[in-house]
Amino acid sequence: MSTADHVLRNFVVHQLIKAPQGPASMLLRDAEIPVSPAALQLVDQLVDRYSERSGKGFGRFEDDEDSFPMPRLLRQHVVDGAIDFLTLSRLMMQQLLASIEAEPLAAGGYVLIARVEHADNDYLFVALASEALGTAIGDGLSIVDSPYLDLANLRVAGRIDLSAWQRGVERCISFLKGRGDVANYFKRFLGCNDVVIALKETQKLVQGLAEFAERQAMPTETRDALFERAHGYLDERGDAGEPVSLDTLVEQAWPDAPGLLREALNDDESRIARDFVPDRRAIRPLTHFKAAADHWKIEFDRNSLRSGQVIYDRDNGTLILTEIPEGLRRALLGDRE
Repeated sequence: MSTADHVLRNFVVHQLIKAPQGPASMLLRDAEIPVSPAALQLVDQLVDRYSERSGKGFGRFEDDEDSFPMPRLLRQHVVDGAIDFLTLSRLMMQQLLASIEAEPLAAGGYVLIARVEHADNDYLFVALASEALGTAIGDGLSIVDSPYLDLANLRVAGRIDLSAWQRGVERCISFLKGRGDVANYFKRFLGCNDVVIALKETQKLVQGLAEFAERQAMPTETRDALFERAHGYLDERGDAGEPVSLDTLVEQAWPDAPGLLREALNDDESRIARDFVPDRRAIRPLTHFKAAADHWKIEFDRNSLRSGQVIYDRDNGTLILTEIPEGLRRALLGDRE
């Protein structure tokens, strides 16, 4: 998401106070933060850091709104207009406090809550940022400590696509996976069910690879090599029953410029989940073509195009099959006799 054309509608910062193994409490701000250049710059950084980060999970709201009230709170604010943004943020803090209390090792920080509009979509960002200590030049050119919000090392954050949620889109929530304890308590706070359907996620990954190859205008040989390397990695993970690592995938599939592929697959629009075991049925299109019409079906691998066993004539849109098996040849001749 580019920050150049987004609109900051609401913004507030609260504080969640908790040391590892310690009790939790909160300090709540009594008013929204006015939209100012400083506020815009901070939210710009938050949106940028969140968009750049890999390792996101995606999900939908849990159905049980008594145990996971986030969708009810959002409905009261976004749809019904029964509560204002500050009230929404305070109620969210109560849920976050209750959730983090169940994770003894989790630590607190400053909670940034921002409602942002971008490209006709409405988003709610929530991030837990810690404070870091830097240096600055003080009076008399002295060196002084300068505390700041450490968004560069953001570990706990989520985004709710309010527009998608209101349209009934299945996966309208994303969050940074982080460590297990972080992911668990923050998912509970968001009320997020991130059950991943391996087949659908694998299909989306394959589609993402195909779109990347198309955008890069790859020659046929280059595209086929990309697909074959990706297929090899995904087939191996699927066979072993182990989850996909997108970082490993891009390094193996596109070693010359893995950053380009990583950026494409991390695009928020693609919403490819993490930590799913690839469905080996869904990766077959990386190495095979399959099609059917009313009276025929055909399947062949990409190697057959390179070897000349299958020839595609672009001018008239026909396929020519060579080296026809003897059994099929006799059957075809028999039908003509």
